[in-house]
Amino acid sequence: MTEQTTTPRVAIVTGGARGIGAATALRLAADGYAVAVLDLAESAGQETVDRITAAGGRALAVGADVSDAAQVQAAVERIAAELGAPVVLVNNAGVLRDNLLFKMSESDWDTVMDVHLKGAFLMTRAVQKYMVDAGFGRVVNMSSSSAQGNRGQVNYSAAKAGLQGFTKTLAIELGKFGVTANAVAPGFIATDMTAATAARIGMGFEEFMQAAATQIPVNRVGLPEDIANTVSFLAGEGAGFVSGQVIYVAGGPLD
Repeated sequence: MTEQTTTPRVAIVTGGARGIGAATALRLAADGYAVAVLDLAESAGQETVDRITAAGGRALAVGADVSDAAQVQAAVERIAAELGAPVVLVNNAGVLRDNLLFKMSESDWDTVMDVHLKGAFLMTRAVQKYMVDAGFGRVVNMSSSSAQGNRGQVNYSAAKAGLQGFTKTLAIELGKFGVTANAVAPGFIATDMTAATAARIGMGFEEFMQAAATQIPVNRVGLPEDIANTVSFLAGEGAGFVSGQVIYVAGGPLD
């Protein structure tokens, strides 16, 4: 069931209350990790924690705004005290503030940059010392196929592209300490966020998914579990020679 035979390693999943984050937290727990489910409100992550503990795992719900340095530091210190030193970090927290460029406000831009990019920076900075001390660490950043450009998402696309550069630099800086850094770039995944995109363009979600599936070589949209499975590999011992990579999980090749 698990590759760990001693005390379970500790993983943090940001944005772990639902969607890809929840699926990833559940998968890492099944892999044998103790999992901190971090979301904006502690109560939001409790359902994911309850599902993990009901299956016999260890988990902790933690509330923090990943764009706030003090909250991040406090959250990581609490996790280290209550679960153990975190050595796996999945930077998944994200928000959408979609709009065309000429309609986009500074607030729309700043909010997306703060959560995706600043949040990943603050979380990784706070956690990396535990990884370095352990001589083992895995950072997995959630990018997106939108990093290649997507109409109405100039802020989101820029943030997700930025995470790819962030990932590659982490791999260079932290590799000698036994820490790998990789990014997962999902294509179309059926989540609340893609449902919000459908609503923004005035389509029903089912219709939106069916239309998307026709453009995907495997002829279906992705599920949160598809991303969780990839994160599971990157977080494990077997991925120790994989670092600085961006893995598109999109049902087919992307240019």
